[in-house]
Amino acid sequence: MPLDAICLRAVVGELAPRIVGERIDKIQQPARDQVVLLLRHGRRVLLCANPNQPRIHLTERLRDNPAQPPMFCMLLRKYLQGGAIAAVEQVPLERVVILTVRAADELGEMGEYRLILELMGRRANLILCAADGHIIDCLRRVDLEMSESRQVLPGLFYRLPPTQEKLSPLDVGEEEFASALARCPAGTPLDKWLVDTFTALSPLVAREIVFRAGDDASALWQSFSAWQNDVREDHFTPIVIKRDNKPIDFTYLPVAQYGGYATGEQADSFGTLLDDFYEQREQADRVRQRGQDLVKTAANARDRVRRKIALQEKEYRQTLDRDRLRIFGELITANLYRMERGQGRLVAQNYYEESCPDVEIPLDVRLSPQENAAKYFKQYAKAKTAERVLSEQLEKGREELVYLESVLQELSQAESEQDFGDIRAELERGGYLRGAGRKRAGFQRPSRPREFRSSSGLRILVGRSNSQNDALTKNAQRWDIWLHTQKIHGSHVILCTDGAEPDERSLYEAAVLAAYYSQGRESGKVSVDYTPARYVKKPALSRPGMAVYTTYQTMTVAPDEALVKSLQSK
Repeated sequence: MPLDAICLRAVVGELAPRIVGERIDKIQQPARDQVVLLLRHGRRVLLCANPNQPRIHLTERLRDNPAQPPMFCMLLRKYLQGGAIAAVEQVPLERVVILTVRAADELGEMGEYRLILELMGRRANLILCAADGHIIDCLRRVDLEMSESRQVLPGLFYRLPPTQEKLSPLDVGEEEFASALARCPAGTPLDKWLVDTFTALSPLVAREIVFRAGDDASALWQSFSAWQNDVREDHFTPIVIKRDNKPIDFTYLPVAQYGGYATGEQADSFGTLLDDFYEQREQADRVRQRGQDLVKTAANARDRVRRKIALQEKEYRQTLDRDRLRIFGELITANLYRMERGQGRLVAQNYYEESCPDVEIPLDVRLSPQENAAKYFKQYAKAKTAERVLSEQLEKGREELVYLESVLQELSQAESEQDFGDIRAELERGGYLRGAGRKRAGFQRPSRPREFRSSSGLRILVGRSNSQNDALTKNAQRWDIWLHTQKIHGSHVILCTDGAEPDERSLYEAAVLAAYYSQGRESGKVSVDYTPARYVKKPALSRPGMAVYTTYQTMTVAPDEALVKSLQSK
């Protein structure tokens, strides 16, 4: 569900006491429509104006930042960095949150600024205003061509978005509720009537109110008034709704409407709930925004290699029938005495088969019998050579196909600007992409592998790209444990043992990481091979990420997202 006005009230109620009075140390803009305020005591506030997932909350997730901060980020730093958050307020029953910040200007004089987050779907926006209400700048500028009713531009005075012509659900009494319900057209579902009549009610909450009333219009007011009391008294519970252990929705009150179809689980906080709920969506957005051209390049190259392999396999199968060509040549040679020039076919006994059956051999009428025999021998020799060449080409093609599929798998799990930069450089070196010209020194920060700590404190390193996989394996100590999913693409994982025998729990946790960062992430069970790093070798002239290993053991584990998060190094 979108973050409706009542759920936003719950989030702001949780957020405000924890950040009011805090000083803003840093401001980051990790994505086009995301701003993160880093506060003095280590808290991070995420303000997201993404049309598909607008929200504000405390976040624990570390987000990667571009090497060059966007202009809007620089503007916020100029006005707000070093300032203190004086207030966090929600416009009543509206999806608008206002952060009031007191900060010094360039002359050292204290001023007041308002950072306004509008969380209204495709019109979501983040706006910086001065104390007098005029707009300094905004994330998305809205001019007259985009909206005749409300423009959002630097220099204009800020106006709240237009309100809906609906009743306030917290101000309505029993008589007014009954009067409005009496005007409901016959046959209209009660939950739809609630959504159409009252502002700030999401379809999910409306369904829950009706469900609690037993779908009975006469009992609807009691259910509705109970909901009113909970909201007025700020009785909110962060609930994530899951089906097959995957989050499908969230809300601020316990839900019973789904029965056995889905379950509601209470989260530790609204910040944790929103962080976890939107994590996979953010990942998909990152791939779409930053890696779209890379995905397209790798997918096109993969499809091209697949077509090439299919044609080569067809040609290869034809070369396997080459003995027939040799036999035709030898039968023609054996029957030269009874052949004439211009003959279109030869019927001869095939003495290579036990019963010596007759076989019909097509001839080229333009050639002599000797030349026809020589033609068949030449075709046989050509097919024999083609078998060897095609066999080599097929091996290279299949290796290339495996490599390109591994690149696509890495792109689907890429997390940072450096991840995409590494994969782009890898594709450029492989000739799949043209180089973007000479890059400025220091523009791309060095990429580091994902780092985790096992329950017993052992370091676990997970590669982010094929090139990084090669580096991890090459630099691993010979006694470290190397892990990789069996027969499917995945990252190389190194369990650093410092020369000691690893405990079973650490080995299991490293295997779970290998399964999670692989194509088998959505599978129930994944087989993971593991062996000391000394048994792992990279074949000469092989593509990035390729490795061969011997003397290995196999463990079957389930990818466990909760365990992966618990192992992340802080």
